[in-house]
Amino acid sequence: MYICDACVGLCQRILTGKPTAAFASWQSMTDEELLDALPAAEAAVHATAEKLHEHVDMLRARNVSWERIATALGVSRQAAWERFSREN
Repeated sequence: MYICDACVGLCQRILTGKPTAAFASWQSMTDEELLDALPAAEAAVHATAEKLHEHVDMLRARNVSWERIATALGVSRQAAWERFSREN
């Protein structure tokens, strides 16, 4: 399985929190092509979510506070805890 340079660039922009323009070719795809692309998109979302959880777990293992994690994510302390705590 391979990923094109354009997709790599888009992923890098997303992961660094930079705004991205709509992917122009979605409009040109057929319904079947869009449906065929869904499993890969879901897998990418799942993998990214898992990496984010691992990142937060590492910070918590280093005793970084929920407040600092929340600030880095731009959310409230409560929202960060509810999303990432393995206790809930």
